[in-house]
Amino acid sequence: MKLYVGNLPFSHNDSALQDLFTPYGDVVSARVITDRQSGRSRGFGFVEMSGSGEANSAMEAMNGATVEGRALLVNEAREDPARARR
Repeated sequence: MKLYVGNLPFSHNDSALQDLFTPYGDVVSARVITDRQSGRSRGFGFVEMSGSGEANSAMEAMNGATVEGRALLVNEAREDPARARR
Protein backbone atom coordinates (compact mmCIF):
# COMPACT_ATOMS: atom_id res chain seq x y z
CA MET A 1 0.00 0.00 0.00
CA LYS A 2 1.30 3.43 -0.91
CA LEU A 3 0.99 6.37 1.48
CA TYR A 4 1.15 10.10 0.82
CA VAL A 5 3.13 12.02 3.45
CA GLY A 6 2.61 15.78 3.44
CA ASN A 7 4.03 18.70 5.41
CA LEU A 8 7.45 17.08 5.68
CA PRO A 9 10.32 19.18 6.99
CA PHE A 10 12.35 20.44 4.04
CA SER A 11 15.47 18.92 5.60
CA HIS A 12 14.17 15.35 5.13
CA ASN A 13 15.48 13.10 2.38
CA ASP A 14 14.47 9.59 1.27
CA SER A 15 16.34 7.79 4.04
CA ALA A 16 14.95 10.08 6.77
CA LEU A 17 11.45 9.44 5.46
CA GLN A 18 12.07 5.70 5.48
CA ASP A 19 13.37 5.90 9.05
CA LEU A 20 10.11 7.55 10.15
CA PHE A 21 8.02 4.62 8.91
CA THR A 22 10.29 1.62 9.59
CA PRO A 23 8.96 1.12 13.16
CA TYR A 24 5.55 0.28 11.68
CA GLY A 25 6.66 -2.45 9.28
CA ASP A 26 8.57 -3.25 6.12
CA VAL A 27 9.11 -0.14 3.98
CA VAL A 28 9.37 -1.13 0.31
CA SER A 29 10.23 2.38 -0.85
CA ALA A 30 10.34 5.94 0.47
CA ARG A 31 10.69 8.95 -1.80
CA VAL A 32 10.73 12.66 -1.02
CA ILE A 33 9.61 14.69 -4.04
CA THR A 34 12.09 17.39 -5.03
CA ASP A 35 11.98 20.47 -7.20
CA ARG A 36 13.50 19.78 -10.63
CA GLN A 37 15.34 23.10 -10.79
CA SER A 38 16.75 23.45 -7.29
CA GLY A 39 16.75 19.85 -6.09
CA ARG A 40 15.17 21.06 -2.84
CA SER A 41 12.42 19.07 -1.14
CA ARG A 42 8.87 20.11 -2.01
CA GLY A 43 7.69 19.10 1.47
CA PHE A 44 5.93 15.86 0.59
CA GLY A 45 6.69 12.30 -0.37
CA PHE A 46 5.45 8.77 -0.74
CA VAL A 47 6.06 5.65 1.32
CA GLU A 48 5.19 2.18 0.08
CA MET A 49 4.73 -0.48 2.73
CA SER A 50 4.61 -4.22 2.08
CA GLY A 51 1.27 -4.89 3.80
CA SER A 52 -1.97 -2.97 4.12
CA GLY A 53 -2.11 -3.73 7.86
CA GLU A 54 1.32 -2.18 8.36
CA ALA A 55 0.39 0.79 6.20
CA ASN A 56 -2.84 1.37 8.14
CA SER A 57 -0.95 1.22 11.45
CA ALA A 58 1.64 3.68 10.15
CA MET A 59 -1.06 5.99 8.80
CA GLU A 60 -2.92 5.97 12.11
CA ALA A 61 0.23 6.59 14.15
CA MET A 62 1.92 9.16 11.91
CA ASN A 63 -1.02 11.29 10.74
CA GLY A 64 -0.76 14.44 12.84
CA ALA A 65 2.58 13.42 14.39
CA THR A 66 4.96 16.34 14.87
CA VAL A 67 8.35 16.11 13.15
CA GLU A 68 10.70 19.08 13.55
CA GLY A 69 7.75 21.27 14.53
CA ARG A 70 5.57 20.25 11.58
CA ALA A 71 2.39 18.15 11.86
CA LEU A 72 2.51 15.44 9.22
CA LEU A 73 -0.44 14.65 6.97
CA VAL A 74 -0.50 10.93 6.13
CA ASN A 75 -3.15 9.21 4.05
CA GLU A 76 -3.50 6.60 1.32
CA ALA A 77 -1.97 7.82 -1.92
CA ARG A 78 -4.41 8.32 -4.78
CA GLU A 79 -3.53 7.51 -8.37
CA ASP A 80 -3.41 10.66 -10.50
CA PRO A 81 -5.66 9.94 -13.52
CA ALA A 82 -3.49 12.14 -15.75
CA ARG A 83 -0.39 10.07 -14.91
CA ALA A 84 -2.22 6.76 -15.32
CA ARG A 85 -2.88 7.56 -19.01
CA ARG A 86 0.79 8.04 -19.84
